Amino acid sequence: MEENSTVENSGEQSSKYLGTEKIPKLMLKFSIPCVLSLVISALYNIVDQIFVGNSELSVLGNAATGVVFPIFIIAQAFAWWIGDGCAAYLNICQGRKNSQDAHKAIGTGIVFTVLASVVLMAVFYPLQRPLLLTFGATEDVIENGIVTVPGSIDYAIEYFNIILGFFPVFMAMNMMNAVVRADGAPGWSMASMIAGAVTNIVLDAAFIIGLKWGMTGAAWATVIGQTVSFVISLLYFILKTKTFKLKLKSFIPDFKEFVNPIKLGLSSFITQMTIVIISLVCNVMLLKYGALSDYGQNIPISLIAVESKVFTVVINIVVGIVLGCQPIIGYNIGAKNFDRVKKLYLYILISTLAVGLIFTVLFEAAPTAVVAIFGNPDPAQVDPEKYWEFGTKLFRIFLMLVTFTCTIKMTSIFFQASGKPVFAIIASLIRDIVCFVPLICVLPIFYGIEGIMWAAPCADLVAMIVAAALTIVFFKSLKTDKEVVEEVKTEAVIKPFKPGVIITIGREHGSLGKQIGKVVAQKLGIPFYYKEMTALAAQESGLDKEFISDLNKSPNFLYDLYLRCEPVQQAITAQDKIIKKIAESGSCVIVGRAADYILRDFDNVVKVFVHAPEEYRISKIKEFYGDSDEDAKKNLKRSDKARASYYKNVTGQNWGDATNYNLCVDGSVGVEKSADIICEFVNK
Repeated sequence: MEENSTVENSGEQSSKYLGTEKIPKLMLKFSIPCVLSLVISALYNIVDQIFVGNSELSVLGNAATGVVFPIFIIAQAFAWWIGDGCAAYLNICQGRKNSQDAHKAIGTGIVFTVLASVVLMAVFYPLQRPLLLTFGATEDVIENGIVTVPGSIDYAIEYFNIILGFFPVFMAMNMMNAVVRADGAPGWSMASMIAGAVTNIVLDAAFIIGLKWGMTGAAWATVIGQTVSFVISLLYFILKTKTFKLKLKSFIPDFKEFVNPIKLGLSSFITQMTIVIISLVCNVMLLKYGALSDYGQNIPISLIAVESKVFTVVINIVVGIVLGCQPIIGYNIGAKNFDRVKKLYLYILISTLAVGLIFTVLFEAAPTAVVAIFGNPDPAQVDPEKYWEFGTKLFRIFLMLVTFTCTIKMTSIFFQASGKPVFAIIASLIRDIVCFVPLICVLPIFYGIEGIMWAAPCADLVAMIVAAALTIVFFKSLKTDKEVVEEVKTEAVIKPFKPGVIITIGREHGSLGKQIGKVVAQKLGIPFYYKEMTALAAQESGLDKEFISDLNKSPNFLYDLYLRCEPVQQAITAQDKIIKKIAESGSCVIVGRAADYILRDFDNVVKVFVHAPEEYRISKIKEFYGDSDEDAKKNLKRSDKARASYYKNVTGQNWGDATNYNLCVDGSVGVEKSADIICEFVNK
């Protein structure tokens, strides 16, 4: 018991440290590892491009790897969907203190990842040629039996055949790495990525430059690097897992347990598929209008592949900065340290602007130097003068407002970490889907291939205005620290009592479960806890009482996503700890907050659920809150939906399911009679 207390106190001190330590120091501590991890991850996509471009493969080789890239992203989308979902579910299980139960979901996730890879292989192998042509590969132009303009399709097929054969390894590696990070071993995950990236670099040099294996060498270097990363991740699952253990039965698909990870990881899948849509539309338009321009098709396709890889590095630096700051943002939102939240946003914004401006200067002042990293064009393949001309225009125009792009992405993740999923989704989609895709289809009609280049800065400008407006609205909604301090705070203390029964009461809105619980406590002469729990949790954790109290109120269509955000999870953890401390202090009545599940390991708990007919509950809501009949019905549905979502998030079980309770009482029989029923049950 003493050891657990020490661990808990350590965790609380660690959380409070997020609200007191200097912000720059915290950012360095949390963001640098995240930035390094994401930049290393980007190397997988960029190393092949550099070595291929600097070999005899030249422009066509770059084009070939570029058109395969979106197919990589499709595979990664499925892997991250399952992996991020399992990782999020593992984190939730850790919060419930039953992470061992996650082994079924993780085992099922591994099985489904492998099955998804096999399905993708079965679909892509017979369709590889039309698929690659759709994503931008070009056919040879033959006149009188002579190839006058070489195409990239054969190079793309040569590369793709080997890459596709290792989809199970690639997808399993991505899926498993997400779970490794969630299990509290980001260092192991990073080591896996570094080992794979270094292997890829060394073998690219050996196979492409040394042995002259061309696209085959590039592909083998990539898949061997992926295999190294996969083996390191697999060793972790076999030897090092901290909060779960895989068994043979873990790999027997458990669809009921797997539903939660599927829901939790869906946003990752959508984000990745958005990249695929953008790549597809962009490549199709470049092919169409490239053929109508002096540049031809190969130059635009090759250089957009180079641009996308460079852009990935830039955006990953920014994403790493803000993702690393998520725990800091979450804690201070939960603690309502709003002045500190504003300062933190300012520091993150300055860091983002610095990264964006540095790369903007580079792209505007020396675009050819950036393009040259990926090799010089082969005159037998393309016109070098046109190649450098297009590359210069592409980087100067397409990435003109890359600072805005970085700021939009940073703002979206900041909103997500702050518990504002609607704002996050709007900021994220406005640039890519709402603006960029339509613009890239419309502008070339009037401006030819240069219209494609101008689509990006135009989309950035519109999205930046929207992101700025959302940011202003967000910060105006926050009170100052002075206003928060001046609010009346309810102090509460744990009331020690002799050991005995602990009664937890879950209830439908309007069933009078709270009033019934209070009468039960009076009749038994034991302490009663309701709002006191949130006040105690606030005192213990440093989070704000009102924030904790509002966890299961005002649901919307993204309420489940809100419940999984950083500050809410911190608040749920703080509340869970205080409920256990209350139970350890002696006999009592606890109303709400999934206390029946949180105290499942306590032997002396009686779990009660209070329900009532809808008509009765509506009448009581009208009586207590003065609602109209229509408002009472809306509030009843909204409140019950929020409680069900909250309970499901915390427990993984269905709220109101009679099998979760020892006693279910119809509150419509009256407060006194309901209390007597509960007391009689307890006494027996």
